[in-house]
Amino acid sequence: MSIMCSFALRYNSSAAAGVIRASTSMVVLRIRNVLKRKCALICLSVAVVITYRYLGAYWRDRLMKMKACGINTLSTCVPWSLHQPQRGVFNFHTQLDLEAYINLAAELGLWVILRPGPYISSELDLGGLPSWLLQNDDMRVRTTYPGFTEAVNIFFDKLIPKVVPLQFKKGGPIIAVQVENEYGSFAKDDAYMPFIKAALQSRGICELLLTSDNHNTLKSGGVEGAMRSLKLQKLNQRDVQDLTIIRPNTPTMVMDYWTGWYDVWGDLHHVLPPEDMVSSVREILRHGMSVNLYMFHGGSSFGFMSGGQAEPSYKALIPSYDYDAPLSEAGEYTQKYHLLRDLFSQFNRGEKFPDMPVVQHKEAYEPAILYQHLSLWDALRFTEGPYESDMPVNMEKLPMNNRNGQSHGYTLYETTISSGGLLTSGDNVKDRALVFVNKSYIGLFKRQNLELAVPDGKGQRTLSLLVENCGRVHRGRDLDKQRKGLVGDILLNNIPLRKFTIYSLEMEPSFIYSLYQAPWKTLPESPSFPCFFMGQLFVYGYPSDTFVKLPGWDKGVVFINGINLGRYWSIGPQQTLYLPGPFLNRGINQIIVFEEQEGDYKVNFEDTADLGMAADIQ
Repeated sequence: MSIMCSFALRYNSSAAAGVIRASTSMVVLRIRNVLKRKCALICLSVAVVITYRYLGAYWRDRLMKMKACGINTLSTCVPWSLHQPQRGVFNFHTQLDLEAYINLAAELGLWVILRPGPYISSELDLGGLPSWLLQNDDMRVRTTYPGFTEAVNIFFDKLIPKVVPLQFKKGGPIIAVQVENEYGSFAKDDAYMPFIKAALQSRGICELLLTSDNHNTLKSGGVEGAMRSLKLQKLNQRDVQDLTIIRPNTPTMVMDYWTGWYDVWGDLHHVLPPEDMVSSVREILRHGMSVNLYMFHGGSSFGFMSGGQAEPSYKALIPSYDYDAPLSEAGEYTQKYHLLRDLFSQFNRGEKFPDMPVVQHKEAYEPAILYQHLSLWDALRFTEGPYESDMPVNMEKLPMNNRNGQSHGYTLYETTISSGGLLTSGDNVKDRALVFVNKSYIGLFKRQNLELAVPDGKGQRTLSLLVENCGRVHRGRDLDKQRKGLVGDILLNNIPLRKFTIYSLEMEPSFIYSLYQAPWKTLPESPSFPCFFMGQLFVYGYPSDTFVKLPGWDKGVVFINGINLGRYWSIGPQQTLYLPGPFLNRGINQIIVFEEQEGDYKVNFEDTADLGMAADIQ
């Protein structure tokens, strides 16, 4: 019996960062048109977050660790939002070179399952859909609404010709292509899945097609001519029966077996006991099913690419996508990895797996003291804008980025008031807003706090709302409603505020680099917040992976050499941010921290990750 594995790729959208994620699955499939015989298919998808500039530095390492586990197929998702950040602007170069990535898989002897979307979820902001779609007030994503299908066709016109020559029938490694992703949980348009299928095939996709859904949405998520597959964490007999009833006499596959789960701010770190994971995988194989492990290697979501969950209430995802996966966030072997390797070896006809690659060294560097300070207000001159508007304007509709709007980060809204009173937000702040009067903090708007008292004062005063986009939800039926910033009126004493000056703080690398020329000041005893802090980390010798820890800080964002590592937040669970060695220079490294409310002025670097207090997945 031969063994195959799949590997899933995920990118990060900030100009300096990218994401790869990996999951593993084991399946028994009859892919006669690919392998010309019966075979056991072990699918592995892996997601590792690395900056665009250095993403390639760890591609080979993660793929080799996957192969050493006994996996031989890479399942890769294609994030539309990264490859087309603006209308008419496409990026398939350097660290977004999908063809190079697939060719590397082929070089290493791996097959590929392609998951081109357009919606991929992967716990990405808006499930990987570009935020500029939401400029259209009537937009209905994942339907045959003309505004959406036109955008999909334009993207596929660029994407699909790149992968057509890489299909198995043309001598390449791609053996199967997924049609969209878990559409059964959305299912708003019966014509949508046939549209996506036709969009793929009309452009030259000729390999096995498949769909993937939860067991209770299998019927509504499939499309004629595509093999249906399951998503689950624990197999029961009914799952197998449901799949067999819907598609009798066809191979059965678990496309996403969840080896762990993602984490959200304010919760605990989710873990799945290794024994439970390997027991479920063994049971799936015992039923003669193919299986894909999601995730095999979760990695990180650098920058602002993490999504959010909508149910039971909105919560933003943390930057780490460790997922309690067999290969850790930093590419380290876990007990799950070793158990899987032992299990998969039983299906390998006695052939020896490749040796396990050496794990990268982790370094605990000396703490960096942040000795310079720049207030938010002094940094505004380096932003794009400002923009004047009588009424609030949500991020997506700001006239920036060649009129494609703002995708991520913060937006500052300022207006003048002449009295105090009761400030109310309704449900119009997405997702958090720090509120100031004449640059003095007066309170916080969030989804559970809809009123603030504005103190009385003399004359005209400036009211400022610093609104953070914490991440658009990555799944659910309300993707069309994921606009961020101020999405409606803010009332003072029941009167809507008007005449806004708006600053975009998307915090792209170009903005961070421009801050090096800003009027930084020596750190005062009582710095004003929000503000930026700057310091240096000195690295002797070859840079190693490390983990950034910020005890005593409240909430903000960390940048290393202009690269956005992601958010930190004292509420946890995540306590460290993964910093890959390729992000660092030999010698001096610039560190900038944007802090909202409270800082300790020191950044620690540790040699182990701290993802917070763990709790078993229920």
